Amino acid sequence: MALADFDLVLFGGSGDLSMRKLLPAMYARDRAKDLPPGARIVCVGRHDWTQEEFLKAVEENAKPHVAKAGFDDKIWKQFCARIVYVTLNASDAATYGALAQALRTDASIVRVFYLATPPALFATICHNLAGVGLASANSRVVLEKPLGRDLASAQQINAEVGRVFAESQIYRIDHYLGKEAVQNLLALRFGNVLFEPLWRREWISDVQITIAEELGVGNRMGYYETSGALRDMLQNHLLQLLCIVAMEPPVSVTPDAVRDEKLKVLRSLKRFTQTTLAQNVVRGQYRSGHVGGQAVPSYRSEPDADPNSRTETFVALKAEIDTWRWAGVPFYLRTGKRMADQLAEIVVRFKQVPHSIFAQQTTSSQPNCLIIRLQPDEGLQLSLMAKTPGDSMRLKPVDLELDFRETFKMPRMEAYERLLLDVLRGQLTLFMRSDELEAAWEWVEPVLNYWEQEEVEPTPYASGTWGPAAASALIGRDGLQWREEALPNL
Repeated sequence: MALADFDLVLFGGSGDLSMRKLLPAMYARDRAKDLPPGARIVCVGRHDWTQEEFLKAVEENAKPHVAKAGFDDKIWKQFCARIVYVTLNASDAATYGALAQALRTDASIVRVFYLATPPALFATICHNLAGVGLASANSRVVLEKPLGRDLASAQQINAEVGRVFAESQIYRIDHYLGKEAVQNLLALRFGNVLFEPLWRREWISDVQITIAEELGVGNRMGYYETSGALRDMLQNHLLQLLCIVAMEPPVSVTPDAVRDEKLKVLRSLKRFTQTTLAQNVVRGQYRSGHVGGQAVPSYRSEPDADPNSRTETFVALKAEIDTWRWAGVPFYLRTGKRMADQLAEIVVRFKQVPHSIFAQQTTSSQPNCLIIRLQPDEGLQLSLMAKTPGDSMRLKPVDLELDFRETFKMPRMEAYERLLLDVLRGQLTLFMRSDELEAAWEWVEPVLNYWEQEEVEPTPYASGTWGPAAASALIGRDGLQWREEALPNL
């Protein structure tokens, strides 16, 4: 589907997200010949820079994030010619006239306003855009996380932005939904008949979703100290992945058909009680240790850190879904910084065979597992039991593996590339609807309230490990183990 001519306006155009992700993503799409000749990228920032000064900043800060294998100097110059810089103070309505003058007035040109700014500015920017006549019927707005700090603030963002833009014009972005492996999970489930009869409580033992980072908080202390792992990762990325795994088959891949089914999952999550809050949620914070052979400091010793901070850098919890398909199947969600490895994956573990006829011949019998890898390498892996060569009937796990890079022999599209194309095409399927956002906060908020009311201290864990021992105990109470503990040979 060819793109219509557009003006993509990046608020926070000189910021980290624009330089590391958004501009490199748009360059990649330009190189792939997806952008129409007249497409422009209008970068908005507070710096009183000339066009030449901003392009120099792009050269220094965005160009290093373009994949070397995909770099072409001629195309890079062509791409930079699309960029326009506008000085603007997002909080000052009087400065929006310069943006209005920079944008084209042709009604056929799609306008996309990407708000890579703190969420406190979302409402102000939208109202100021409306004030100078830029919030037209052919406009779209993209909202970056965090979309609120709790249910009330999320509802306020939805209400304020909704006064300017219709729901069909609002794109709440979650870059994990743009990953190739997540798209293939949809294809795996709903494009094949093989797994559907098994995708239920009768055959599935448990589901584990992990997003682990080796990096610490880095230069994001100002943001992270007010957010923490629960708001930063679990409320959005992990819950969205859970929805994709657990949703019922939609009638089509149209936006509301898919989002209706995801909403049903969020509304079916079993609510926490005081007992389950204490038993089924682990809060952790990294201490000093070694990652990749390098000594790293504790969270409380990072630059600008509060030495008494209770901000969590790790969360693990057990979720349950009260539906006929999933009743009794635990979903374990886990995310953390300064972990033993950089890893994002979904593990669907099936139940053991009801009776092993090989019990006397083999000492190891592992349940079948379907592993959907999101990073570092995207792919699918199915673990099965097979006979080892020889005259004895000994079994061991073997893997059937689909590596997307090796199988499809074509350039991989990064998540932001796909999602930006979807915005420009007006495709909402991979973006959260307002009721989805609020349902996710409604489920998560009791955890935040419990931590605050009970003054729950995060459990320390050494950097370079898989988190607090309490996370292993959480899953161990159900007679289970996290995948890296249970299946080290995978």
